Amino acid sequence: MCVRTIAGRLAWFGIALPVLLLAGFLLVSGAGVQAQTFTVLHQFSGPDGAAPVAGLTMDRAGNLYGTALIGGQGFQYCNLGCGTVFKLTHGSSGWLFTPIYVFNGSDGANPQARVVFGPDGALYGTATQGGANGRGVVFRLQPPATFCKAVQCPWTQTILHSFALSNDGSYPGSGDLIFDGAGNIWGTTGDGGDFFGGVVYELVRSGNSWTENVIHNFGAVGDGARPSAGLTMDSQGNLYGTTQGGGNTNGGTVYQLTHSGSGWTETVIHSFDNNSEGSIPYGGVIFDASGNLYGTTSAGGPSFSGGVYELTPSSNGWVSNVLYMFSNAYVGSRASLTFGSNGKLYGTLNIADVDVFELTQSGGSWSQTGIYGRSNDVPSGNVIFDANGNLYTTGSQGGPNQDGLVLQITP
Repeated sequence: MCVRTIAGRLAWFGIALPVLLLAGFLLVSGAGVQAQTFTVLHQFSGPDGAAPVAGLTMDRAGNLYGTALIGGQGFQYCNLGCGTVFKLTHGSSGWLFTPIYVFNGSDGANPQARVVFGPDGALYGTATQGGANGRGVVFRLQPPATFCKAVQCPWTQTILHSFALSNDGSYPGSGDLIFDGAGNIWGTTGDGGDFFGGVVYELVRSGNSWTENVIHNFGAVGDGARPSAGLTMDSQGNLYGTTQGGGNTNGGTVYQLTHSGSGWTETVIHSFDNNSEGSIPYGGVIFDASGNLYGTTSAGGPSFSGGVYELTPSSNGWVSNVLYMFSNAYVGSRASLTFGSNGKLYGTLNIADVDVFELTQSGGSWSQTGIYGRSNDVPSGNVIFDANGNLYTTGSQGGPNQDGLVLQITP
């Protein structure tokens, strides 16, 4: 599969790939590249998927699950294939890769988000396009009911919702689905809704059917617009997320949705200024133990590269703090952050020679203390850890055909 074709396709989805031949290794300022071991767990070739732009999910046995944006066999609907869902099984002799589902367009196409486990043990996810209306779907994947002796054993897919345009969202982006205590599903779309700025939606289960409720329509004056990331829920059931655009300077927002007897109320708790703190937050927000929110911006700032921010609750609202600004021009981060068990923050940069960055807090400030990088992987998904402290992520490029790969990084 041609690199130029993949780059063009990703650009169509709003996922830009950087120039691969950099003039030297212009790293974000701070610590240099740390010594680490990179293990390529799988290299995509096209029929098994290509361009895995989302991160990974791990089950209790240490197996990995993910999505590939394109590739597979659905070429009648999708020019480069409609994408796949895959599993990497961890065994004593290494890792076994298995495509567990291949999209064909009518059942969804081009997943940009991870698959996640629901309360019932099935996998749930979204596809950005395809479905009954061509505007994306929410789906559920179940493993084979009985033991399968074949080399490849496809999972069973059920479409829970096909997005439309009228009175609905459309084109779900890179955000994870989340579940509340009742097993209802929550997510976002980057388009559709009353103002065509995207929506926050809830899927409520009743038996074997699901009913969608649009909780909030983005795009009104002063509001955020075009959410790409998913939602985070606090212990009181309030929802938090980001939008790529909208807000005071159209640089994006962080919002809160609170529930009352009359429904949900949205509050923009921060608008990005595009100058000192960056703009266009693709990734979502995460909480620390004290209730502070952390996230990344993908553009803006002194080097037009975005950075890492913190939002701290106070009696007068939320206070924004810039924790770190990336110095390499136009790199940016498209993924949500991850806290390691050591209290450090980890994320990925959308650049050819950096896979993962590490930030450490000391004396009330944060500094870059580590970079894990090698050439031409271009990660855009999140980072996850196993029990031994190994990191896992995907590269949207890399491999012999530049179709992408799955990586294990041992610090």
